Amino acid sequence: MLEIEFIGYDGTHPSGFIYGLPNAHNSYLLLLTSTPVEIYLTAGDEVLGREAHAPMSMEERLGASFHRYPAGTVILYTPGSHVLYRACEESYVNDWIRFCCDEPFAEQLPLKNQPFQVIDAQYCHDLFKLMTWESTLGNSESREVLSHLLKALFFKLAESCSRPASNPHTQEMYDLHRRIYNHPELPWSVDAMARELHLSSGYLQALYKTMFGSSCMEDVILQRLKNAQDQLVSTSKSVREIAEDCGYNNVEHFCRQFRKFLGSSPSRYRREHAEHLNMPKENGSTHHTLGGSEAESGAILFPF
Repeated sequence: MLEIEFIGYDGTHPSGFIYGLPNAHNSYLLLLTSTPVEIYLTAGDEVLGREAHAPMSMEERLGASFHRYPAGTVILYTPGSHVLYRACEESYVNDWIRFCCDEPFAEQLPLKNQPFQVIDAQYCHDLFKLMTWESTLGNSESREVLSHLLKALFFKLAESCSRPASNPHTQEMYDLHRRIYNHPELPWSVDAMARELHLSSGYLQALYKTMFGSSCMEDVILQRLKNAQDQLVSTSKSVREIAEDCGYNNVEHFCRQFRKFLGSSPSRYRREHAEHLNMPKENGSTHHTLGGSEAESGAILFPF
């Protein structure tokens, strides 16, 4: 059973914002910050009730005990836990969900009532957005979708608990990785990526390799070739057109990389994988080649 009491994303508050509850929620509260935040941790004692009787104000007494955490911080407050956090810059922005749940994924999160850095904050932020939109529908189908989205979010959070971010550029690396896979046709280069992220080329490549197991330019090439494979078997575009679509200014260079990584020329790959498309073949005996580099015995090559 999942019951969502409140949910939202990109909640924006001024510099003086402070959120504290004298009486704890009977539900879970999950926060994801988009800006730095200061959080007070209680270690289980009733701090708010105790400090309310002190001669100084609560904020004055607790001010030195707030700890600052960076953007991309997550904290899951469990039912009965005291909640106290505040802005620490000109504005404070967070996503949040308050919910009741009898499924095990929330209770099984390794870190509860303790801030931690999420590996991919943008991914989690997008899940908050999807859940917020879905929660407005209010039908049985949307409740099931919400349950799956919340589980996906907690799986991602559990991954962050077991494999915490090891450097301050983790989110930047994930964003770069996504952009490469979404737009491999852009004119990528290591030097340009490094300049954009204000890193040295060597450090960028080392970070990327550590996180994703391949170099950034290897991912560019492989994703370009993956897109080329799809176009070769699903369109009648010429090899030259496909090369340009995939980010190659030189069709000969495209063909060399295709053969190097996939063990076949683009034309042969098309012949071996596109028979079901009934694509038209060239009539006659004249075939187009790249200076002989694409010439194969008995081959029918598609025009450039």
